[in-house]
Amino acid sequence: MSTEELTGAEITIRCLQEEGVKHIFGYPGGAVLFIYDALFKQDKVKHILVRHEQAAIHAADGYARSSNKPGVALVTSGPGVTNAVTGIATAYMDSIPMVIISGQVPTHAIGLDAFQEVDAVGITRPCVKHNFLVKDITELAATIKKAFYICSTGRPGPVLVDIPKDVSQEKTRFSYPASVSMRSYNPSSKGNPGQIKKAMQLILGAKRPMIYAGGGVILSNAATQLTHLVQMLNFPCTNTLMGLGGYPATDKQFLGMLGMHGTYEANMAMQHCDVLIAIGARFDDRVIGNPKHFFNKERKIIHIDIDPSSISKRVKVDVPIVGSVSNVLDELIKLLMDSKEKPKWEKLKPWWAQIDQWRKQDCLKYDRKSAIIKPQMVVEKLYKITKGDAFVTSDVGQHQMWAAQFYKFDKPRRWINSGGLGTMGFGLPAAMGVQFANPKSKVACVTGEASIQMCIQELSTCKQYNLPLKIINLNNRYMGMVRQWQEFFHGNRYAESYVDALPDFVKLAESYGHVGMKIEQPSDIEDALKEAFKLKNRLVFMDFITDQTENVFPMIPGGKGLSEMILV
Repeated sequence: MSTEELTGAEITIRCLQEEGVKHIFGYPGGAVLFIYDALFKQDKVKHILVRHEQAAIHAADGYARSSNKPGVALVTSGPGVTNAVTGIATAYMDSIPMVIISGQVPTHAIGLDAFQEVDAVGITRPCVKHNFLVKDITELAATIKKAFYICSTGRPGPVLVDIPKDVSQEKTRFSYPASVSMRSYNPSSKGNPGQIKKAMQLILGAKRPMIYAGGGVILSNAATQLTHLVQMLNFPCTNTLMGLGGYPATDKQFLGMLGMHGTYEANMAMQHCDVLIAIGARFDDRVIGNPKHFFNKERKIIHIDIDPSSISKRVKVDVPIVGSVSNVLDELIKLLMDSKEKPKWEKLKPWWAQIDQWRKQDCLKYDRKSAIIKPQMVVEKLYKITKGDAFVTSDVGQHQMWAAQFYKFDKPRRWINSGGLGTMGFGLPAAMGVQFANPKSKVACVTGEASIQMCIQELSTCKQYNLPLKIINLNNRYMGMVRQWQEFFHGNRYAESYVDALPDFVKLAESYGHVGMKIEQPSDIEDALKEAFKLKNRLVFMDFITDQTENVFPMIPGGKGLSEMILV
């Protein structure tokens, strides 16, 4: 316990320093002015001023996803915290570790409809891993310690700490605990040895195996173990949208992404396998479609996940293993290496022959000779120019799916997107967070003309901090995925999906002090991208005018099964 007395605001900043926080994203307001004053008086934690609280959370989210460190955001009370809710829910759905500090009206005013008062704890309860309202300054430091511990252990997620204004003013002696222990929170990290042994026996007996790996592989830093396991067994592997980069996309054993817009070969292998190893994935509706259809074929399922509530939630499994993906894979690999019975590659030949037949479908083909820019080609050229080594963020819609399909992620934490909540406006602020976490890396934001306008004010933040992002706007003058569904399922009635009052994005980018480019010919795609990436210290907004009629294929209609794909 220090003899030094600090205000609650100063304690908050000291706690961030103790946690090694380098950046905090936020927007000031009355309830957090004492905290901002404390920030101003130090230089260890750098504050990034966004232009909207939603962007603060998305930026902290991108920071966390790309760095394996908790993201941190600071917002004021009332509209500050309600503006942040979309970002908090985005992080919650994708299990992203984050600490959000929100201001609150003074404790004596809580519940009296004070100016800029909302029940932050009540509003955020459904979309946080946990939240706290700190009414006693003596509990502030321990609460912040708990917040960082909870957000980053077990299944990660956002934690909100709501601090009333009077608590940030009061003084007490500062003490930051070295560790924290909570009787009600003890996440399991080691898998059950008996269950891991059962899994090994099923794996060794498989004739048509499939490894299905999701975002848990990324969050658990288990990409190396996954790659070792897949290559040791010679099994086919697929990744979810959140798991891309968990296994090298350029490897011959990778079947591509699965699910609603996954490859034909990945979906067919999922449907027809006899042993399925699900690793850090949750069998969500966009992955397996209709569960009844999924169970038309019999298979044994092994499910490895840190969260016991995710196991058998949508799909009944045969061998549940609760534990950290990295720990469980370490144990499974060791068991396989020590086993007298070894994987028999020979018996997998018929299965690989079947997969190669499915691959011949060439489900991602598109018209490469089109006189109009095809969005798929833009992503392919982006991959070529960056040599597959960029951090790529996206918004949500057709452009997101094309980025996932055509940019081959060989490394984890390079693909940053809103998977579970599907948040338009995520891409640009997330890219800002990625750039702060990885200042020397190439960062590209693949977006659409509808999504980018959701948080386009962050071009101002990018100018203030000289962020050299490259924005790839696949501009088809429609809310693309909305239009696609209206074409397929609503009789071509394009209700409110046409964006008929678009800005001149080049002029808009230039008005913020950035470089703008408009690209209208397929022959100009590669040169434009090369020129943009040569401008290493400038944000470049590339407005690619793309084919309005292009759709994302394959596609599984809602309520259908994995083998009921629309291919053209």
